[in-house]
Amino acid sequence: MPPESFVVPRFAAEPPQEHLPSGRWGDTLRAEFLRAALDLGEIGEPGDFVWFPDRTYAGRTFVPVTTRTSTNLELFGYVSYVVNDEPGNFHTVADVTEEIAEEHPEWKIDLCDEVVGVWRGPGEKTAQMTLVWGVPQVAGGAVATAELGGRVRVTVDQCELMENRLTLIAPDDFGGDTLEVRVYDAGGKELAVESLYEDDGEDDEPDES
Repeated sequence: MPPESFVVPRFAAEPPQEHLPSGRWGDTLRAEFLRAALDLGEIGEPGDFVWFPDRTYAGRTFVPVTTRTSTNLELFGYVSYVVNDEPGNFHTVADVTEEIAEEHPEWKIDLCDEVVGVWRGPGEKTAQMTLVWGVPQVAGGAVATAELGGRVRVTVDQCELMENRLTLIAPDDFGGDTLEVRVYDAGGKELAVESLYEDDGEDDEPDES
């Protein structure tokens, strides 16, 4: 077998190990997240929390979350903690956006993302290790993948959907290659694909050069 020409971390994160947060554990994570959200100012009262599958990478477990506020903003982020017998040393990231899925019928997958580390590759190239979570806007999804590359795409992470929610940790922005998230049904049929980057429409114009 020849040497690998596209050297990037693949399947670097552990698959989900726990059920979606609930009970006292859910309350603990909720309190940590709300504490971080205080720095965002007046954004309204948060509603029900939507937790996403946990993923563990580089010794930390990441649990993403979203919630809609009373001002119709989406509050999103994650709570992470050191992996040991008694989770502790919490680190929390919270942000807010007015871009919501109901106003974007063109979205096939409603995604959030946050860089959680940097991977240094060959030739001084680096990849942004990125936590991605979201909800497919199509029915029937079973598995989500993160794919990196240009003409030749490489699957760099994969997870089963949990209550129609996905969480991935994968390298992004590696030598100009960027991530796409794809959702498949149980039979392997592709149902949806979404980039982490907005389409600026430039590729839609004919090349007159």
